[in-house]
Amino acid sequence: MDKLIVALFFLIPVGLTAQQTVYHTRTLAPNIKTFQIQLADEPFALPVIELNGTDVLNIRFDEMSHTIRSYSYRVIHCNEDWTQSALNSSEYLNGFSTGIISEYSSSTVTTYDYTNYKFNLPNSDMTFTKSGNYVVQVYEDGKQDEPVAQGCFYIVEPRVSVSGKVRGNTDVELNNRLQQLDFELDLLGYEVRDPQEELKITIRQNNRTDNQVRGIKPTYMRGDNLSYINNRALVFEGGNEYHRFDISSVYAGNSNVERIDFDRVHYDAYLYPDIIQSSRVYTSEPDVNGRYIINLQNSYFDMDTEADYINVHFSIPRSEPFFDGQIYIGGEYNFNLLDEASRMQYDFNSGNYFKTLLLKQGGYNYQYWFLPKGQTKANVERVEGSFWQTRNEYTVYIYHRPWGGRHDKLIGVKTIEN
Repeated sequence: MDKLIVALFFLIPVGLTAQQTVYHTRTLAPNIKTFQIQLADEPFALPVIELNGTDVLNIRFDEMSHTIRSYSYRVIHCNEDWTQSALNSSEYLNGFSTGIISEYSSSTVTTYDYTNYKFNLPNSDMTFTKSGNYVVQVYEDGKQDEPVAQGCFYIVEPRVSVSGKVRGNTDVELNNRLQQLDFELDLLGYEVRDPQEELKITIRQNNRTDNQVRGIKPTYMRGDNLSYINNRALVFEGGNEYHRFDISSVYAGNSNVERIDFDRVHYDAYLYPDIIQSSRVYTSEPDVNGRYIINLQNSYFDMDTEADYINVHFSIPRSEPFFDGQIYIGGEYNFNLLDEASRMQYDFNSGNYFKTLLLKQGGYNYQYWFLPKGQTKANVERVEGSFWQTRNEYTVYIYHRPWGGRHDKLIGVKTIEN
């Protein structure tokens, strides 16, 4: 009997005995800054490339010293939920499963020393044979189990068509704070025997993960057409337009920068104080929905190594702190994560929420998010207000795992804007 129990124990799937890691784009070491995974020549595009296509992803980051380090990378195929898939690397890669990062340059004439590292995917040593979610991990000195940074990206094999719209008239309210996403999926003859079970769909607003929607089912189906209309799960907070600032020059304060000081060691940029504006009337402002771009005015050679790092100071005047939650600075600069790196502190002496971030020169979008105690989904309305007119991007990811399949194919990606 004891031998039988032991045998049965080893037959239990790993997923039932230990929680699998859910991957997010993030840095995992304090000396790694400005980790970016971008479509070549399109810095504001999502990291999505087509299977067997010609697009290339650029991955780059800074290590905050002039010491040359031995960095490598590996690529992991993931399920729709960003846990590692059951595939072996030989099933989704041609060539090597790891690579050495051999392209690097030290910063020049900057107050902060750093070394910029970069590489591309796919490349001559590594190409992809399966669609789906992927994560690339960067590690030092061959220590694969101790990554210093990781970036999520997508490889799509377009098989279906998605069309949709965003409206303010929802089942919950009429043209006030919320937005309703409606979309339709056309299979275009692509074989899906049981759409209700075989298809998995993820929707992200402005590339956020805290309020993403997964696991929705079609409202109705007719032939190859699947409709996701009037679905209450697709009602989102409209929020407000993002703030912006520009620190591409240290000689003059640009957009939303009150002043830039130099203490003979480093630069400090002080933004104009932001105010709690939850009751403010909506005002249209141009933004890029939380993205940023590295930029240096009058760069002579390479912005990747000539742009300096600046301590950027954020503040929100408030007579007392929120006692039922925390305020975070949301944006792609921190991969839209709600963590200590983006959480603001409250100073009772000055009556301000404050945060200082070390950021590379360029232009940035940001937004204040309120996270209620005990929750994982932030809201914008508490600090910024929420309006149905706000311009947001909703990206729909369509995955397919046929009966008996061992991985989730990514068969469609569509971004819908209002």
